[in-house]
Amino acid sequence: MEETIPRLVQAAAKRFGDATAIEDLVDGEPLRISFTELEALSLRAARAFIARGIAPGDRIAIWAPNIHEWVVAALGAQSAGAVVVTLNTRLKGAEAGYILKKSGARLLCTMGDFLGVDYSALITGEDLPQLEGTLVLRGTSETGESWKDFLESGRGITEDEARKRAAQVAASDLSDLLFTSGTTGQPKGVMTAHGQNLRAFDAWTEVVGLREGDRYLIVNPFFHSFGYKAGWLSCLIRGATALPQLVFDVPEVLARVARDRISVLPGPPTLYQSILAHPQRGDHDLSCLRLAVTGAAAIPVELIHRMRDELGFETVITGYGLTESCGVVSMCRYDDDPETIARTSGRAIPDTEVRCIDQAGLEVARGEAGEVVVRGYHVMQGYFDDAQETAAAIDPEGWLHTGDIAVMDERGYLKITDRIKDMFIMGGFNCYPAEIENQLFASGDFAQVAVIGIPDERMGEVGMAFVVMAPGRELSSQQIIDWCRENMANYKVPRRIEIVDTLPMNASGKVLKYVLRQRAREGPAA
Repeated sequence: MEETIPRLVQAAAKRFGDATAIEDLVDGEPLRISFTELEALSLRAARAFIARGIAPGDRIAIWAPNIHEWVVAALGAQSAGAVVVTLNTRLKGAEAGYILKKSGARLLCTMGDFLGVDYSALITGEDLPQLEGTLVLRGTSETGESWKDFLESGRGITEDEARKRAAQVAASDLSDLLFTSGTTGQPKGVMTAHGQNLRAFDAWTEVVGLREGDRYLIVNPFFHSFGYKAGWLSCLIRGATALPQLVFDVPEVLARVARDRISVLPGPPTLYQSILAHPQRGDHDLSCLRLAVTGAAAIPVELIHRMRDELGFETVITGYGLTESCGVVSMCRYDDDPETIARTSGRAIPDTEVRCIDQAGLEVARGEAGEVVVRGYHVMQGYFDDAQETAAAIDPEGWLHTGDIAVMDERGYLKITDRIKDMFIMGGFNCYPAEIENQLFASGDFAQVAVIGIPDERMGEVGMAFVVMAPGRELSSQQIIDWCRENMANYKVPRRIEIVDTLPMNASGKVLKYVLRQRAREGPAA
């Protein structure tokens, strides 16, 4: 197994040659890029980054939906020795600005107008002293340089120079910086290295059974480890064809599965539920589907049965992971029964350790609930420029404390039961109450705010906010939701609002969220 992503690209070109690495749609027309061509494109991008003075360890940010240029930009940056910083496409300008400034990104690769949003224009008012330029991967923008012109600017750097730079990248060098939020409400940059990512997803692809010639429709966003590492990077490892999907649209996905003969379709449970519920599902030939990988929320056993019986998947695998573990911790296996696949998140991937511990740090008995801790080669290098948060997450013995509560059975299979950090998952997106609360507070309209996750039939969970209005302020629930939609990513927006006079607190002034959860269960809110 290759130890760096640049070497993986070179090895894939030699091994798979003219086979299709990426199949994309550009202005409605199909574009096929072979593994050989992908290596050439990544080298060309690396030459341009080197010509711009990008040095090993510099950060290059990518803020764009799933397009082939995203992959080329990432591979080019990593071949130049840079660290890729991914940005969620749903972020607003201030949210993206924080990550760009925190990471010290020197260049931003983004998109022209997409779904009515000009990403580069969103950050024009942000204070970003280290950002030297914006590159527009596709489309046009008045505030960025075209990707074509950028690539042309690298002509003064030879391929040999680019290859030499790529060869200098080491397994222990950082490959990416993915930002996640925590209880402090401020996003934290998770540092992972080339070698650990490739080892983790060599194991992942082995367990799920991804194979050469598979056609993988990547609906999961590239900014997330599920779309990036378990997505196109895994395709490079095994010789599968990656087919990026711009947005999740059920009719379009159904049409693409049939037309493009998709064999691999991972995603959160909501993806499959939406497909199963679609009235035109029967109009499409889905017999090509072979492999599904899901997780991120509680899964009904009946869904696993229906995915096999009605959608035709031979293999359905569930798993559990977090950004701090390269995106993977535990996985079910292909021969597990439907009840195990639905009710557990599998067992540890090879050569790693998983335990459930009590508050004293001692391992609990099988069948008893405890915090999930993880140790192994896949544990992050730490949080970027944040030693305090790193020390809080990884103990002196190397155990990563996940903040998730689970029960482990006698086989070593995990059943996630709760989240210490109050995180909830909406349609596959992690939502952190503290971050949402901080954004609401920043409006100046509220004296107190508490956000919880509540069950939702379609999305798994959605946010609910309990708010105490600031003196002299009067807003309706709908006005609050409208403000949230204007100022935060859509998946963070609370779907329910309850305006209250006070919030329940304990003696130390901490909000009792379990009381709020009980209140949400017992009565309707606006």
